[in-house]
Amino acid sequence: MLPPHNVGVSQLVRETGIPRDTLYGWRHRALAQGVAAATAATPLGSWSSEEKFAAVVETASLTELEVSAFCRHKGIYPEQLGTWRETCRQANTALPSKAERAERRAEREEVQRLTRELAYKDRALAEAAALLVLQKNPPPGRAPLL
Repeated sequence: MLPPHNVGVSQLVRETGIPRDTLYGWRHRALAQGVAAATAATPLGSWSSEEKFAAVVETASLTELEVSAFCRHKGIYPEQLGTWRETCRQANTALPSKAERAERRAEREEVQRLTRELAYKDRALAEAAALLVLQKNPPPGRAPLL
């Protein structure tokens, strides 16, 4: 029922078989102890870029256990935080120039051309091999091709 999963009580009843009253009692005790409500967590897709950056900065000096606690509290997964961290690292990398993009495009086209040519030659080689086999072993009642 708590972040990051935020599973509803009715779904938990179906999945676990735990009585509904028990789940509601646990949730009531957790809220009384100060645990954030499951509905209070920010949905996974609604974080702004500023919030993501703030989370990355806030967790930069934390240990792995502290990061896990932070993620549970905020309702996110540590993997998401890692992705945001990597995005922040790459934010100021230089974009490829037009010449570099053109070079990459030309390389991709060359690879595609060579792949098509290789497939064509493979088919031709298979056909030639089949013809050689037929020359050496003609079907019954036929003379070898010369």
